[in-house]
Amino acid sequence: MLMRVRGVFAAAALALMFFVAVDSSIGQEIALGADQGQVVDTVKAVFAAATVDDLAKFHAVVAPRFYLYDAGARFDGDAIMALIKAQHAKGTRYVWNVTEPDVHVIGDTAWIAYVNKGAVTDESGTRAQSWLESAFLERHGGVWKIVFMHSTRVPATPPSATVSMR
Repeated sequence: MLMRVRGVFAAAALALMFFVAVDSSIGQEIALGADQGQVVDTVKAVFAAATVDDLAKFHAVVAPRFYLYDAGARFDGDAIMALIKAQHAKGTRYVWNVTEPDVHVIGDTAWIAYVNKGAVTDESGTRAQSWLESAFLERHGGVWKIVFMHSTRVPATPPSATVSMR
């Protein structure tokens, strides 16, 4: 009987510690390590390059075999920059922001998942837009390079979390 009481007490104490730890972390940003911060900065740099159609800056942060899945298509190398430049020529402007980064570094490779919260401005006006994105990076000579990115636009009314994945 005494063992059962001790077991219940120990379980209750562990549960209390868990809930205090979870409650105290809600709303706080997780501090990123140096490598993780560099990965986030590399992704931000690709957006900075795209914002001003800077192909040299783009090449500084992507690997030679870079490709991207976006808008239901594959874009190899410079193709995404060509598309963005064409959209800029039509008057479309984009604002991209890396938020909620989840960065994992394993040796000289890393992956990041994040929410890109921004906006699109065109002849119809400005509308807020979010994308769910991820990227895979490799470190070459101490510098992180993006090898692959994936972007999925979040619809104005996201599907329910209970929707079947079939």
